[in-house]
Amino acid sequence: MPISTLPTAASLAPQTDRPAFAAMVDSLPDPVLVVTARDAEDSSDRRVVFANPAARELLRIQSEGATLVSAIRHPRVLEAVDESLFGDLAGEASYETGGAQDRYWRVLTRPLAQTADGARQALLVIRDETDSRRNERMRADFLANASHELRTPLASLTGFIETLRGHAKDDPVARERFLGVMAAQAGRMARLIDDLLSLSRIELNEHIAPEGRVDVALAVLDVIDALSPLAAERGVKLSPQLPPKGQATIVGDRDQILQVAQNLIDNASKYSPPGGAVQIEVAVGLTAEAAIALSRPGAARLSILTPDLVGGERFTVLRCTDQGPGIAREHLPRLSERFYRVEGQKSGERLGTGLGLAIVKHIINRHRGGLAIESAEGQGTTFIAYFPTP
Repeated sequence: MPISTLPTAASLAPQTDRPAFAAMVDSLPDPVLVVTARDAEDSSDRRVVFANPAARELLRIQSEGATLVSAIRHPRVLEAVDESLFGDLAGEASYETGGAQDRYWRVLTRPLAQTADGARQALLVIRDETDSRRNERMRADFLANASHELRTPLASLTGFIETLRGHAKDDPVARERFLGVMAAQAGRMARLIDDLLSLSRIELNEHIAPEGRVDVALAVLDVIDALSPLAAERGVKLSPQLPPKGQATIVGDRDQILQVAQNLIDNASKYSPPGGAVQIEVAVGLTAEAAIALSRPGAARLSILTPDLVGGERFTVLRCTDQGPGIAREHLPRLSERFYRVEGQKSGERLGTGLGLAIVKHIINRHRGGLAIESAEGQGTTFIAYFPTP
């Protein structure tokens, strides 16, 4: 029997049941199944007699009376079903499915009344817990990473304090050197705390749309003026290509747009080699497709954040392109994760708090914009932030 002819909740329910109840079960987003069985020893005897549309889609159930084991093969789930069928007990089990992205499922089973001919019945409800598991993991990783990032400079400060209390207290050369290192480590801790507080504030107000007006080109120019001395110390040139004043105006929070530009431009200058240049472009009136169009043949591109599109929207685009080592394709999806850094690019003066791109992503999301990355190993990286044009 084709999938469209599987029994519905209305056909399984007694005629006295309200039609609204049947329609509700069929429209539930969670997969719901009813399983019957007679023989506790024969696993192939468990049959699916009802599956709502969500269950049919998830488990690819094609016909009435399909065996449960052909749809769900996880032993813990099958054991929970048997507990409800033959033990009249409520059951619960979890399982994980692989693929392009791992997904986590929780199955709740409940015993039902026997049918008129004596067959046992059980109800199965399947819940997708992927997002909650992922959020739980992110919270745990965040706490672990934040603790580690704070502990490292703190340990360094503690060590130098002990040294200065000991044999180095009467050595002026060593004392000055150690105090300089201590000041650098204290500054690192301060930057991390500032970024943590900034990220917290941004997330708190992320659902509130900004109301001000910002000229993106002027904001970028202010950032370039501030960062040019630091870039010059690294031997890197900042090369802007900006539209005339007033053409790149968007609805936004100026302080946050400055933060986006500063993070992207500073990051690009850190990864450009001495003698290199960072290309900074602001373009106006582009479609979403044109905003993220590839500029390097053979480069990998990933959209980290995609705005909701109704049709015909135009965007103001900020592109920052460095001449650094580039980023391997497999690292792109994780770049906006908190504290994530590409292996092999974690040391020296490039070491930051690891929160910059997470801050950028949340700011752009508040502005209902998009964020994309284009990179090719050995050819550099381009970060693309684009904002709706009013």
